[in-house]
Amino acid sequence: MNITWMILLNMHGPGIIVGFEKFNEFETALSDYTGAPYVVLTDCCTHAVELCLRYKGIGLTTLPYRSYISIPMTMHKLGISYHYDTEVEWEYEYRIGLTNIWDSARKFDKDMHRASQIQCLSFGHSKRLEIGHGGAILTSNKHDADILRLMAYDGRDLSISPWQDQKVFRVGYHYKPSIEDCEKGLYMLANNKLKTKESQQVKYPDLTKIEIVS
Repeated sequence: MNITWMILLNMHGPGIIVGFEKFNEFETALSDYTGAPYVVLTDCCTHAVELCLRYKGIGLTTLPYRSYISIPMTMHKLGISYHYDTEVEWEYEYRIGLTNIWDSARKFDKDMHRASQIQCLSFGHSKRLEIGHGGAILTSNKHDADILRLMAYDGRDLSISPWQDQKVFRVGYHYKPSIEDCEKGLYMLANNKLKTKESQQVKYPDLTKIEIVS
């Protein structure tokens, strides 16, 4: 890790959020519910997966032949070589190749976190926690969470306010959720406004029969 980033993380400690109290509150609530020690909010599950792939530097992987189209699209976006595994059948979540990254868009259960794994959640349409937008990354590694949070928030260290006072930025992306989505998620979680687990059993199309062109 670059020494400048080690100094930045040690000085400011991402997770001490100034001006983003609802983000911090929602992350804490999700941590309590899923059992994940660390949670990083994003604006959707696809971007959560993208951040994890970027961070881990994945260049080659396999995908299940049935999944949502945004996952192979993300591989094209990042220049990742992939092929479909027609033997893999999955329910609620699946592991991306041999990585420790999971597409958990269809899973949202109490104490669902897998130790040492990174799980990407969705709060979009038809999901169990149906906020309408948003996603999250679950991890048991604080360092991973610190870096992924920087990446999701334009490289910003949210403990520094105003942001113009920050002098060193990691390359980041504008993948943060809205405060309104955080408030809605907190309300739904506190009041158990979740869809049934059975509602998440969705059969995706066979992606080997779909052509992606530039």
